Amino acid sequence: MSDLLWGIDLGGTKIEGVAIYSTPDLKVVERMRVPTEADQGYDHILSQIKKLIDQIGEKTNAYPSFLGIGTPGIVDKETHLIKNSNTLGLIGRPMKEDLENLLGIQVKMANDANCFAMAEAQLGAVPDYVKNPEVVFGVIMGTGVGSGIVVNGKVIHGKHGIGGEWGHNVLDETGDLCYCGKKGCVETFISGPACEKYYAKLSGQKIKMAEIYNRYQQGESFAIETMQRFIYYFGKAVAVVINIIDPEIIVFGGGLGNLDILYNQGREEVRKYIFNYELKTLFVKPKLGDSAGVIGAALL
Repeated sequence: MSDLLWGIDLGGTKIEGVAIYSTPDLKVVERMRVPTEADQGYDHILSQIKKLIDQIGEKTNAYPSFLGIGTPGIVDKETHLIKNSNTLGLIGRPMKEDLENLLGIQVKMANDANCFAMAEAQLGAVPDYVKNPEVVFGVIMGTGVGSGIVVNGKVIHGKHGIGGEWGHNVLDETGDLCYCGKKGCVETFISGPACEKYYAKLSGQKIKMAEIYNRYQQGESFAIETMQRFIYYFGKAVAVVINIIDPEIIVFGGGLGNLDILYNQGREEVRKYIFNYELKTLFVKPKLGDSAGVIGAALL
């Protein structure tokens, strides 16, 4: 099985691994998960990755010579250390080098949202709508707001490795403090926790985003106000992206990417702010579901 591509999606609570054939059609040969257990420290996270690779190896009777990994945060190009990660135990660590030493193979790492964007652009939703698109924007909207840009089939990393870090553009300085240290980032307005926090402020009730949306559909006033605020900031935030990179298609993943409101009211709100008389960019849901990140990692 030397033709297998291997990928790891490193999350805050779970680590997912996959071995796939990508051609002629995508075929998942083996897919497994282990808990991240990040509270047990950096070395334990590495050992969990090795454990997962060994388990998949036992199932496939193979071992990778190359491994792609999608991570929260990015590898700094100059220091080769992890930065900008919401899994704080990874920050400042030479994770790529440490994993290569631990596993004895070559490792390539990318931001998890970049992996999502690549997977959906090559093997997911995008080919169903656009053949050979020039620019694809992939968004993960859930606990956080991550994104990746794929241009002519390649992920854009940029000088600092932060290409596509849309969630940390300052949208409104009167907003809440973000974990990154700035106030009013996109993530502090249109992530799931941000909406939940705003709803709790209005209603005094702490409930999940899915329930807020359910109450919105039932006409509850607090939920309506929460969703109107969400759509307002969504429109402004996405319009900036379209004005700068002008993608042919945007794929919205994560838990909030399932909300139908993004594709009607959200799209109309975006249209108000773009530098064009009409909005032609396609807004689509992902095809690969929660497998997109790990498949994108394998495609590295």
